[in-house]
Amino acid sequence: MSLETMRPNPTWDAASYEDAVDTLAAHRDEVTYRVWAGDWCKDCRALLPDFAAALEAADVPDDRIEEISLDENKEGPKVDAYDVEYIPTIVVEDDDGKEITRFVEEERIPPAVWLAQQLESELETETV
Repeated sequence: MSLETMRPNPTWDAASYEDAVDTLAAHRDEVTYRVWAGDWCKDCRALLPDFAAALEAADVPDDRIEEISLDENKEGPKVDAYDVEYIPTIVVEDDDGKEITRFVEEERIPPAVWLAQQLESELETETV
């Protein structure tokens, strides 16, 4: 893992987020998380350690998590290709590279919870 902010928060309580962890775990081998962040970014430092802890609790394999470090100008790999403006940005893709959903820093609920809700909604829609 390349981002310090993606080190799992050791005090994060998975039991308090059981539904989110269960959803992330249910799709752990189906999706990839691309995380754009910077260790210098206060929003990244506030949000990503808990998100990393949720991924860890869900046993999401490391090869399903791509950490993309940006400089203070928010420049770095794949920024233009994925239209990343704000950080953290987390894009969730299926194995064909199709974007399922994305979390952008201004959401009002934690990334793990928000993404789990979106995954549940999007992937249920596809299977119905």
